[in-house]
Order: sequence, then structure tokens, then C-alpha cells
Amino acid sequence: MSERREAVKYIIRGARILGGEAADVLVREGVIAEVGSGLDAAGAQVVDAEGLVALPGLVDLHTHLREPGREDAETVESGTRAAAMGGYTAVHAMANTEPVADTAGVVEQVWRLGREAGYCDVQPVGAVTRGIAGEQLAELGAMADSAARVRVFSDDGHCVSDAVIMRRALEYVKAFGGVVAQHAQEPRLTEGAQMNEGEMSAALGLRGWPAVAEEAIIARDVLLAQHVGSRLHVCHVSTAGSVEILRWAKSKGCPVTAEVTPHHLLLNDARAGTYDPIFKVNPPLRTADDVTALRHALADGTIDCVATDHAPHPVEAKETEWAVAAMGMIGLETALPVVQEAMVETGLLDWAGVADRMSAAPARIGRLSGQGRPLETGSPANITLYDPSPRGTVDPTAMTSKSRNTPFAGLELPGRVVATFLRGKPTVLEGKLQ
Repeated sequence: MSERREAVKYIIRGARILGGEAADVLVREGVIAEVGSGLDAAGAQVVDAEGLVALPGLVDLHTHLREPGREDAETVESGTRAAAMGGYTAVHAMANTEPVADTAGVVEQVWRLGREAGYCDVQPVGAVTRGIAGEQLAELGAMADSAARVRVFSDDGHCVSDAVIMRRALEYVKAFGGVVAQHAQEPRLTEGAQMNEGEMSAALGLRGWPAVAEEAIIARDVLLAQHVGSRLHVCHVSTAGSVEILRWAKSKGCPVTAEVTPHHLLLNDARAGTYDPIFKVNPPLRTADDVTALRHALADGTIDCVATDHAPHPVEAKETEWAVAAMGMIGLETALPVVQEAMVETGLLDWAGVADRMSAAPARIGRLSGQGRPLETGSPANITLYDPSPRGTVDPTAMTSKSRNTPFAGLELPGRVVATFLRGKPTVLEGKLQ
């Protein structure tokens, strides 16, 4: 970014900060210079934010950008453009690329691609094991010391199912304040599984994916984290039983955090009744009771944050029969509207709560010191302006992501992102990429 562009000033006029009273925000040289009423500054560009909610720029702990290797589904540039349109100023790029992000060289490549694109900060996630094969630890220390400064490690898409390797990983990352983000799925219990195990899977004749496959790994890992005294993060929690284990672990002081996806907050396994593979995902959509438990756990802090698990796929990978279709859904551009629908409209969270679960908490877990900061004087000007009032039908063809596999196609959702600022630079204005 040029020095001249850095010096551009903006006055965001009349925004409701965290949904509260209207205020003006003066942005100068990449930071919030002042917050108050009736602000003015010579030469500043005015952004009319009357009626808009101002949130700290959103942070995603769980994004699949697919590059390197699967650029047919997504690239760092296309994925971060979608992130900006969704109000995100930082995303964590998962390691299951081709080649796997298990060396300093690969994570630095992803990090540099993010810097070149410029739409949001891209923080690479390093693999826990080489080739995410679950057999030998990856170069954790080298990735931590690299230019990318990796602090989150995950074999997401695969579970670190070997307890000895999981313990070693927890011990290793403790030295530099890292966190192991576990994809909780006991592989022996999910061989050939297609959807949530229950009444719906029996009716459809699809092999079931039992809740205990997730819960057993979480139970084991919280005990390991407690024993080692190292940080554990649980990816995409999906069952009521998992919530109870996490609640117990936190009551015992275990250093564990957890995330829930937007699709697990809104959709349940009844969606699979049409055999439409758009609803095939890992972990699977669960029951309506699980959805209720997840919402309440996010509200009370048992689950710390919302993470999209944005998983783009090319058309041919999803428009096929259920058994061979790829698992995964895109979610960056619909996350905030879904959270509004599931959590704000139901009274479970206010906008301050949304800011915590979608910005402050994920930034804290991912050790991103410049993200998730309060909208106050001196903070980096990472800002999302959101209009909660309109409702509209989700149109996949209007999305910025390179892929179109959204489970919300045709659903009516509230709200839209009007503007996104990354350190004072607008990446989105008036709902359009800049």
C-alpha cells in the first residue's frame, strides 16, 4: 500500500458501535484516531453509516483457501475477496492443501500470497503431522519461527487419532504459546459414514456418523491438554454431548477453547432428506436438539467463537450422487447473516456478543494481536459496517468465492455487509469490493 493511500482519512458518520448509540469514527493512518459525535477533519472522506452496526473486523479461525494445489476450487485471492465481502479482516488458512502446509516454505508461501492480495490478513495454520498422515510430527518449530509466525496447528480434515502423537504435539507447541486445533473424529467409528447417525440416516439408508465419534476424541484430548498444561482448540463442535464435555473441562480449568460453524447453528440433519450433497459436510449436520445445544453453548461461552469452515469445491465435486460427493460448504459471505438469524434474532446474543464471538475471541485464540481490538482510539482501524435490517434470498451466483457450494442457497437471511476496513483501507464500500 502506498504511503499516500495510507494517509487517506475517513470519517464513519453515525455508526452504532456494537449496536449501541450512534457515534462518528475518525480513521487516520490506519488507526482509529477518535470516536465521538460531530467529528470533522480536513480532507476526510465521509462514509454515511447511519443505521449501520459497527463491529471490529471479523476473524475466522477456520478457512480453506485451497491454494496451493486446488486453485480450481479457491485461491488465496478469491477466498480473501469473499472474506472481505463477509466482513472479515483476518482468516486462518487451513493446512490441508496440496502440498500440505507442513513446512516453513509452504506456510510462508500462503502468508505472502495473502499479503499480495491485500483483502484481509491471512494467517497460515500449520499441519500437526507430516502430510496430515497422523504418523510423524511436522516441522512445528520451523513453522513457528518462519515469517508466517504460525501459532495454530491442525490436521483438519483428519483427526490426530494417535494419543501419543497428540500428546507430543501439545507438549511441543507449549514452548512458544501455540495451540493444537483438533478435528475430533475417531476414524474407526466413522468408516464409510455419510451423515449423522439417527432416525434420518436410518430412513434414508445412509451409514450413520455417531456423535460419540466426536465426543470420545474431545474427552481424550481435554484430559491430555490438562495433563500437559497446553492449549487445545476443538474445531467445528457439532453435538450436545460435546458441549457437555467442554463445559465440564472448562469447569476444571482445562486450557480448551472451541468453535461452532454457522451451518451447525442453523441447519439440521433433516436437510439431508432430499439426498442433495450440498448438505454433506464433516462433521455432519446433526439433530435439532444438537442445534439448540450449540446455540446456547455459544451464548454462554462454553463454545468460544464462530468459525466458518469455509470449504469450497468445484461444481463436479458436489453435483453428483451423495455417496461420492465431497464434504464441505462455503460460508465466509453468509456467516454474519446466519449468526444474526440464529443468535441475534433469537435473543441469545446482542451485537457486543457477536463482536466477541466473531472477532475478539478468535483473534485471541489465534494470537493475532492486531485483530479483534475494541473500536476505540488507538486501535487498528479494522472495522465492519453491517446493516441488519434488510432481508434477502441467498443467491450463489452473486457470491465472490470461486465456488458455489452454499447450503443456504434460496434461503432468506437478514442483513448485509456494507463496508469493511482493513487498517483504515476500505476493502469493501457500499457493498462492493474496492
